[in-house]
Amino acid sequence: MDNQITGRSYQKQMESISPFELKNKLIELADVSIKKITRTMLNAGRGNPNWIATVPREAFFLLGRFGLEECKRVMLLKEGIAGIPEKDGIASRFEAFIKKHEKEAGAELLIGAYNYMLLEHAADPDDLIHEWAEGVIGDQYPVPDRILKFTEQIVHDYLIQEMCDRKAPKGKFDLFATEGGTAAMCYLFDSLQENFLLNKGDGIALLTPAFTPYIEIPHLSRYSFNMIEICADKMTKDGFHTWQYRKEEIDKIKDPKIKALFVINPSNPPSYAMDNDTMQQIADIVKNDNPNLMIITDDVYGTFIPHFKSFMKVLPHNTLCVYSFSKYFGATGWRDAVIALHQDNIYDKMIAQLPDDKKQALHNRYESLTLHPEKMKFIDRMVADSRQIALNHTAGLSLPQQIQMTLFAAFSLLDKEDKYKIKMQEIIQSRLKALWENTGFTFTDDPLRAGYYAEIDMIVWAEKLYGTDFVKYLKANYEPVDVVFRLANETSLVLLNGGGFDGPEWSIRASLANLNEKDYVVIGKGIRSILDEYAAEWKAKK
Repeated sequence: MDNQITGRSYQKQMESISPFELKNKLIELADVSIKKITRTMLNAGRGNPNWIATVPREAFFLLGRFGLEECKRVMLLKEGIAGIPEKDGIASRFEAFIKKHEKEAGAELLIGAYNYMLLEHAADPDDLIHEWAEGVIGDQYPVPDRILKFTEQIVHDYLIQEMCDRKAPKGKFDLFATEGGTAAMCYLFDSLQENFLLNKGDGIALLTPAFTPYIEIPHLSRYSFNMIEICADKMTKDGFHTWQYRKEEIDKIKDPKIKALFVINPSNPPSYAMDNDTMQQIADIVKNDNPNLMIITDDVYGTFIPHFKSFMKVLPHNTLCVYSFSKYFGATGWRDAVIALHQDNIYDKMIAQLPDDKKQALHNRYESLTLHPEKMKFIDRMVADSRQIALNHTAGLSLPQQIQMTLFAAFSLLDKEDKYKIKMQEIIQSRLKALWENTGFTFTDDPLRAGYYAEIDMIVWAEKLYGTDFVKYLKANYEPVDVVFRLANETSLVLLNGGGFDGPEWSIRASLANLNEKDYVVIGKGIRSILDEYAAEWKAKK
């Protein structure tokens, strides 16, 4: 190993950077390792899945053919120029098209989604199909800019099914379609601050371990929030992590100085859903101690938990929910996500209660958009803020992205037996077991474990297998990131350091999404071999 790269002083410096940036250095090390010994680098650092949902994509491309036919029907020049879809009679032409192509891949989903919208939402057939045709072709600016009319309806149904376990709270949610969950995060932080809901120095709480941007963004100079961490440090009597929260930790948010609570549920990287007792404790705190607590919950992994419940169900009036289609449908490149906010929410009410000087500042900010800016919903302010106000007229997620999102949602809504979901969960769980069984560490079933990631605390297993003196030796002689450096250099395995997610310093994080089951056998053995290597060094020095 390169002594400079693996020396403690260098590793100490690397502990301060984002684990996703550290990953690039580990990949370089793994590449060097590959050159020394013929083997394949296994990168389980990033959570990009190695699957895709085929049916919604087949439907998208078939719909694209229909949209193109509609354009050529209006005008077709030999130079390769066509018109744009016309609404009048378009539904009957769509029905004829589907009948002609009913045996082709994607046709069943298209007709199913069409009938669903007619029966469940009484959609006007021509309006619906015209939205689909223009959407798949992408010939217009997004109108409405927040989200297309019928896309909002079907994605709303999807969120109730998947985030609320099919039991909707009273009322409706407004949706804002965004360029993936990352854009949603950027928009949320900006608009919360622009509308004086969060100000520099305000207290916020973050459930940790957490996806690193939620740790890093609040410390940027433009925000400078006073962040406290609520740690998932609850342990079993046997000394195993449950990745849940002690009551004393959750009680921190009773303090009304804590304005917002940021949640990743299921968590990233532990990949556990929050238990019902903790959710109820938070609900009680909102009711009795901190009624204006803003809850921003990122629920991208919720579909990997049977009967998952989001805070958008438990505390709908306080919750801003971010949901991305990227992981479940293998669609990180589509950049499809939504922000959901209940129509009766504390955000709009708190803006209405701002002091006069701040109301005037907001009036000045949004007055170019409406004669009554004070009546603008917070979610519509987010849309405007996402385009610096002046470009609000061209805001919105691209139409083809919204149509693919529509078909993702329809695919799940029409899958009455949950075949896709069950198979997705089986794939993840089988990879998880392959990893753990080959570490030789104890693996226990837990219905709250999503399994999209695994966070393995090496100190827990060092103590279980070799005792307290060995743990003291590790901490005295090595930096916590030495584990991931050794894995990369000696075994060509790229994992991330859990400490970078504000988890246990000696934990490592593996994605179960982007490699095949046999690869996790190799990773499991590699993790155990590194621990045994440390133990051999310790015994030799003894």
